[in-house]
Amino acid sequence: MKLKTRLLPGIFLAAMTLAIAEKAAPPGLPETVKTELNELEKKLQETLTGAVLDGQFTLIKAGKVGGLKKERYTIVKVTKFREDYWNFMARVEYGGKDVTIPMTLQVKWAGDTPVITLTSLQIPKLGTYTARVLIYGEEYAGTWSGGTHKGHLFGRVIKE
Repeated sequence: MKLKTRLLPGIFLAAMTLAIAEKAAPPGLPETVKTELNELEKKLQETLTGAVLDGQFTLIKAGKVGGLKKERYTIVKVTKFREDYWNFMARVEYGGKDVTIPMTLQVKWAGDTPVITLTSLQIPKLGTYTARVLIYGEEYAGTWSGGTHKGHLFGRVIKE
C-alpha cells in the first residue's frame, strides 16, 4: 500500500488515460475537431509539447502534510481536440515501466491560465480521482485526491 500511495500523483495522468480512453466524448460536444487555436491555446500547446514536468508532490494523511517526493512527467505532444478537450501524448515512467500513452483531458481557463481538470473520475483498480493542475509560464502547481489520499504537486515546466 505504501508504494501505491507514493505513486498516486505520479501516475494520475497514466491512470486517467486508461479510464478516459474507453469513454465517448462528453455529451453535447460537437463532433468536429477544432483546428484553429487562439493565442493562449497556441502558447499552451507550445509550452507543453516536448516538455518535462519536473517537480514534487505531497501526501496528506489524517490532515497532516507529509514530506516532499519527486515526480516527473514527459509530455511528448499536446493538441486541441475540441472545445475544452485536449489530447496529451505523455511518457510515464513508474514501477519499472516506461510507456508513452495518449490521454484526452479537459483544460479550463482561469483568465490567461490553463487548468488541467479531472473530476471524480473512476479509474479501474485505483479508485476515483480529482485533480486540478495549472500551468503558468515555466511552472505548474495543483492539487490531487484519490479515495483517502490527497496532496499537492508543483514544479517546473522544462523544454527538452
